[in-house]
Amino acid sequence: MSYQIEIQTKVGEAIPYDLLLLADEDQEAINKYIHESVLIEARTENEHQLVGVLALNRINENVLEIKNIAVAPAHRKQGIGRQLVEAAIAYAKQHNFIDLIVGTGDQSFDAFSFYRKMQFEPYGVRPNFFVENYKQPIIENGHPLKDMVMFKLIIEPTLD
Repeated sequence: MSYQIEIQTKVGEAIPYDLLLLADEDQEAINKYIHESVLIEARTENEHQLVGVLALNRINENVLEIKNIAVAPAHRKQGIGRQLVEAAIAYAKQHNFIDLIVGTGDQSFDAFSFYRKMQFEPYGVRPNFFVENYKQPIIENGHPLKDMVMFKLIIEPTLD
């Protein structure tokens, strides 16, 4: 199946909570960043069905953060996550950002592997992030999430 990647610089009325909640367990947490986000969407080419989303936020003039990335379960393992991150990297280059960062739970081993394959390097930890920011414990790989592990990709400037 073929997918189309689209960048939405303004979040519309129809926030894709169904997808975003696959990666962030709390709609209240999503609402803290989504209205300032650039959304990168993956849609099926034929039906234009939304099957993946990445929310990207500007931290400062040099740093962009991937706040959320989610792919519908039926469309996983087809390269959509890679395409979404590649689009985020292209957006960062186009807008002259230096770093692209992303955080994931300390038990999110599949995410660690994914970001490492995408050339992100671990650079820090936000201690107790999940304990302090979520009302209910989030369980992943049989363990509650506690810390957020941060990854960074240094954006190579585009030569004109």
